[in-house]
Amino acid sequence: MLPVDYIPIITERYNSLGYPTYDWYHADEAPPWTPMTKPLAESRIGLLCTAGTYVKGQEAYYYKDDASIRRIPKTTAVEDIRFSHLTENYLPDPRRDPNCVFPIEPLRTLETEGVIGGVAEDLLSCMGGIYSQRKTEQRLAPLVAAEFARLEVDVAFLVPL
Repeated sequence: MLPVDYIPIITERYNSLGYPTYDWYHADEAPPWTPMTKPLAESRIGLLCTAGTYVKGQEAYYYKDDASIRRIPKTTAVEDIRFSHLTENYLPDPRRDPNCVFPIEPLRTLETEGVIGGVAEDLLSCMGGIYSQRKTEQRLAPLVAAEFARLEVDVAFLVPL
């Protein structure tokens, strides 16, 4: 499988939709490498998807600079998963098969088969393309980190849209 050149692809996508140029966040240094402390088969897996995923009945995301998260129980039926994202034109495939960006069923299968130790009780979602770096750094990132800690996540699976 070839790597995805994410930043140029997303930049082109936003430009084609007429959005202002996105100012990508660049950390001063790479995060420290953190080796796994136990085998994957004993690890609790968390998920963060930036596709604006929510469950039928939850509040949809606001299209611009929404730095909130949604907690999606791992038992949620796939037909109850919804999406709201500022790049609405790119949601037909996720709406047909939510697992292509919010892999809830594959994670449950991996848990059942014992490949992973378990799936966190709640999977997380946020809005991608937040233009406010301050909101992302000061509000969203700490919120996600606190939720992963509360859920006792050992390994986080991050899925951008």
